[in-house]
Amino acid sequence: MPVRSAALATAAGAALLLLAAPADAGLLTESLTVDSVGRVAADGSVTLSGTYRCTGASGPVYVSSTASQGDSSVRAGIGGTRATCDGLEHPWVNTGTPDAVVLKPGAAHVEATLMELRPTGIVPLPSFHARHGQDVTLVAG
Repeated sequence: MPVRSAALATAAGAALLLLAAPADAGLLTESLTVDSVGRVAADGSVTLSGTYRCTGASGPVYVSSTASQGDSSVRAGIGGTRATCDGLEHPWVNTGTPDAVVLKPGAAHVEATLMELRPTGIVPLPSFHARHGQDVTLVAG
């Protein structure tokens, strides 16, 4: 009987711990979002934003973004932001002025990438944590 009571007490304790844990404690994954609205300033600079979550990085991690309008094969790089991979959700904001493409207020497509430069020997190699593409609206401002 004492073994059965100990097993029952252990099971009850485990159930209480599961109930006390946050609902998404087992679902922490790497993620990347893009806000549905970006900005185009009078000087042509573009600002894009969103959120990210990552874990397990051994090298520096960055959120990079590109935007396109019309021809999806012509993309403009819009800056990069250093990321902190601690399992928590963080905001990112990238601002840049495209060199060869002029982006205007209106519909656009944004691709964001969460990429680590993982140390491997002499040259760090890219390791992708997450990628997200989304149609957005660029507004003046």
